[in-house]
Amino acid sequence: MRTFIIAEIGINHNGDMDIAKQLILAAKKADCDAVKFQKRTVEKVYTKEYLDSPRESPWGDTQRDQKMGLELGLEQYQVIDRLCKEIGIEWFASAWDIEAQKFIRQFDLKYNKIASAMNANKDFLLEVASEGKYTFISTGMSTYDEIDIAVEIFKSAGCEFELMHCSSLYPMPKKDANLKMIETLRKRYNCKVGYSGHETGRIVSLSAAVLGATSIERHITLDRAMYGSDQAASIDTPDLERLVADIRMLELIMGDGEKRMSDEELAIRKKLKG
Repeated sequence: MRTFIIAEIGINHNGDMDIAKQLILAAKKADCDAVKFQKRTVEKVYTKEYLDSPRESPWGDTQRDQKMGLELGLEQYQVIDRLCKEIGIEWFASAWDIEAQKFIRQFDLKYNKIASAMNANKDFLLEVASEGKYTFISTGMSTYDEIDIAVEIFKSAGCEFELMHCSSLYPMPKKDANLKMIETLRKRYNCKVGYSGHETGRIVSLSAAVLGATSIERHITLDRAMYGSDQAASIDTPDLERLVADIRMLELIMGDGEKRMSDEELAIRKKLKG
């Protein structure tokens, strides 16, 4: 089984298209299957009071300045769309409101993503499920009741989906990975289950692959010391290459579980067993 590997660029581009392009190219070089962004309609997602509150950032001194500085617009996503098509890598985005989902829809992408923060919003879930696209649903900071509802909405809509075990800590301490939840979710919902990680390093993601995670999603960055709330929970591009190579090797090592002997083993058998 080939693990679907997603390089989450998210907002780690810091509103800079040169950084976004570098991260897309790095994901392709590492042999990732897709890159993912995040899209918000800032005035819809946050209250005016919150947006007017102070926050120092490269774009100004309010939360609004910071949030708007991180958002990419139509022309920028058109550049992303062209680049991904040129180099042969899928891209998609997790929208944080219905208007943002409709914005992303215009690019006719293969996949959707439900962020953990949105998986209890029924109206949003119904909107995404109505598109009928394969959807990754993160389960961070969620109760079984909330996951039950999301699963029912997608099943009722006939929309294929995959749950993603996730802990919404940035960065996530490795002791909180709880990877046995991959099998728990698989049994409870009888569906594919991937892993969306926010830890440092590679060992947790590799362990998830061994446990049969059908997808692995990791935030990526050019430099974990860069400005941004997600940078510290990301892996840099050299580590991304190592992670993907290790997962591909694990796929070979794990095999398919069928008992067989190679030609080399048969030759040894002939010598030792006659």
